[in-house]
This record gives sequence, C-alpha cells and structure tokens, in this order.
Amino acid sequence: MLAAETMKNYLVLAGNIGAGKSTLVSLLAERLGFRPYFEPVAENPYLEDFYADMERWAFQSQIFFLTHRVRSHRALMDDPYSVVQDRSIYEDAEVFARNLYEQGRMSQRDWDSYRGLYRTLITLLPPPDLVVYISASVPTLQKRIAKRGRAFEATIPDDYLAGLNRLYQEWVEGFSLSPVLVIPGDRLDFVEDSRDFKAIVHTVEERLRDKQGSLFPLGM
Repeated sequence: MLAAETMKNYLVLAGNIGAGKSTLVSLLAERLGFRPYFEPVAENPYLEDFYADMERWAFQSQIFFLTHRVRSHRALMDDPYSVVQDRSIYEDAEVFARNLYEQGRMSQRDWDSYRGLYRTLITLLPPPDLVVYISASVPTLQKRIAKRGRAFEATIPDDYLAGLNRLYQEWVEGFSLSPVLVIPGDRLDFVEDSRDFKAIVHTVEERLRDKQGSLFPLGM
C-alpha cells in the first residue's frame, strides 16, 4: 500500500460513460489509501436537458464540466494526500466536447470559444502522474449503463458512445503529458474477480513508482 502521507501521487481514471471509472476509483482509493475525487453527474443542472436535446445544451453542459474540473484539479493539487480522480479536464475537451463538435451538436463558434478557454486553462494546471484508461466496447458500455439505471442515460445512442470510443483511442495514443495504462474493460472484471483487481493494483503501484513510460496495455 502506498503511503499517501509521505508520497504525493495524482492518478486519473479515464473512460467512456459506463466503463466503470467511479467503481474503480472507489476500489483504488480504498486499497491505496488515496483521496477520491468523483465526477459531478447529478450536480450538472444541464445534463438531463443535454441528453434530451444535445444541439441546444451541448455548450452549456461542457462549460459546466470544464469549470468544475478546473476547480477539482486545483483542489486535488492542494490536497496533501495522494488523490485519484474520476475523469480529467483533458477528456472533457479532447473527447466529449470534440465529439459534440464533430457530430454537429456544437457549433463552430461555441467549439472555438470552448477550445480557447481549455487550452489556456491546462497551461496553469500540473498533469497527473498516471492515467488509467478503461477501454470497453459499446455493448459492454450499454450493459453497464442499463445496470446502474440512470433514467437520463437510457436513451444514449450507440453512435454517440462509438464516437466517444474512437476519440478516447485517439486521445490516449496522442497524450504526452503523462503515462497511460490501458485496461481491457471487456475482458477484466475488477469488481467480481479479485485477481483482476489485484493485477490492476500491482501495475498501478509499479507505474507510480517508476513515473516513466508513455502508453502501455495491462498485460495479463
């Protein structure tokens, strides 16, 4: 177990909607002694409207998430303990906002404004020590979305999730600020199978100690 009091680490859990990020954040925080920082879902006042009419509410919803993410990033940097964050500011822009723009759900003007703000903000924030990306197919995502039973997520279309998956893959392959550990979410069950979870914990601890490398899959 890593000692949060003596060695500060900043870990990010990345992944599509329904990939299992929040669950793994909780499990890793408990096992490693890290402080968890969760993504705001119910708090976003635009989210239900966004899923009902993405073109109308895309910009407002993404600005809310960006604002919260900056505050959370700043707070976890000031936290004396090691931290694990549920989704990062980088994903908000490079995956979710970009997907809305590419699918015509965010206008060019809104995208340019959002992108300019994002690029300014990330120059002021230190990057994580490690990004753990949970890669999962659309059928797996839809199964997990249905299982957690959030009404406003029930109508998320497959093409929307597929677009996010494509952009996530492009993002992790091009992300150079931190090393990235890729977890095959279709194959590994870190909730029901303790061996899978132990393998993830071991690899995360090893990579945090090294704090080197770039993109690497979890080999099992």
